[in-house]
Amino acid sequence: MISPLVLNSKIFDWKDIPYFIGVLNVTPDSFSDGGNYLTLDSALTRAKELLDEGADIIDVGGESTRPFSDPVPENEELMRVIPVIKAIKKEFPKAIISIDTYKSKVAEKALEAGAEIVNDISALRFDPKMIEVVKHFDCPVIIMHMKGNPKTMQINPIYKNVIQEIKEFLMQRIEFLIEKGISFEKIIIDPGIGFGKTFEHNIHILKNLHIFQELNRPILIGHSRKRFIGEIIKKPPIERDGGTVGISIFAYLKNVQFLRVHKVDINKDAIRTFKFLLNY
Repeated sequence: MISPLVLNSKIFDWKDIPYFIGVLNVTPDSFSDGGNYLTLDSALTRAKELLDEGADIIDVGGESTRPFSDPVPENEELMRVIPVIKAIKKEFPKAIISIDTYKSKVAEKALEAGAEIVNDISALRFDPKMIEVVKHFDCPVIIMHMKGNPKTMQINPIYKNVIQEIKEFLMQRIEFLIEKGISFEKIIIDPGIGFGKTFEHNIHILKNLHIFQELNRPILIGHSRKRFIGEIIKKPPIERDGGTVGISIFAYLKNVQFLRVHKVDINKDAIRTFKFLLNY
């Protein structure tokens, strides 16, 4: 049994899964919506849209981590995300925000500005100071599996057993973080769809999501509009929301707790309808 998580008066009790994380990329080069929300007004408008669509959490990111992307300087990332987080919290005080970063300074400033969660694609490996930030704020942290880094991760990723290797990595990171004083109850795991994985790896992960439940932590899947969906439906990123919905329903059947998507409403409506039919 996974203990409830309380954030900004909202109780995540895992009784009405999945919970939805809406993507808000304030970047010029994200793979599907880069450049759409660069101004404060456009980012705030998008945040309102996500909340109106039913997002439980808004994930704000200031650096694209698409395959072959280059790192963004810390100061640039700060300038992109901190004003947006402050504006969202001022306009929508009950909104729950996660900061999508692997830089400790960005995480620290974001949490000070009102963010409640750290979403770190490196599982707190790239910046050793990130552990102290998460520990100091006693905030939930999403740890993701990734082979290599965004610049190199899609250059011929090879596994002997992709499921076992991801599970062992996440288990080791959980144990390490607990040793460093981070609460087991605050850790969320993400197997890292598309981060150092081939098409076959991604499909294998989805088919075996139940294996990661053995770690007894909430699972997050970030599948929205990704390349493997494009390989299935033969459409560009902006036209992959229908395919994203298909994966979301499949993940729901696998009891995944968090779905990170660009379009919350259609995913939420589809699963709500699917649940109704199952239980009618």
